[in-house]
Amino acid sequence: MPKIVVTGVDNSRTAAAAARTAAELAAAYGARLHILSAYGSFEAERISVGQEEILVSNEKTAEGVAHDVFVEIRQEFPDLEITFGPSAGTPGEALVTAATELDADVIVVGNKRVQGVSRILGSIARYVAAHAPCDVYIAHTHQRA
Repeated sequence: MPKIVVTGVDNSRTAAAAARTAAELAAAYGARLHILSAYGSFEAERISVGQEEILVSNEKTAEGVAHDVFVEIRQEFPDLEITFGPSAGTPGEALVTAATELDADVIVVGNKRVQGVSRILGSIARYVAAHAPCDVYIAHTHQRA
């Protein structure tokens, strides 16, 4: 039985669908769900607004994306233990790193780019399947054409 399920999100509907599937899986097994959003390599910019200076970073943006999905999942699964946060690296690297660090049992990814030419060239799901330290669940997240 899984103890920790990891999934990654961005601002897409397919990522949100994969996160929902991850939540269903975690709830069914009494596991904790960890939601992450990858941000690549750290980038930041200071912006002056009046006399205040604000630090804007891609890490903070990724944290906001993960938080937004956390809020949506929390509403539907109020008893589920959920953590979230930003993660450095590409989406595939971030998922594999988080799964390794958390000693996760399952990584849930969507199947958005698992068809056609991109399957041959590589995708998040393919990268994760090749490098994951645990099981990988590929969730059906979009309608077929």
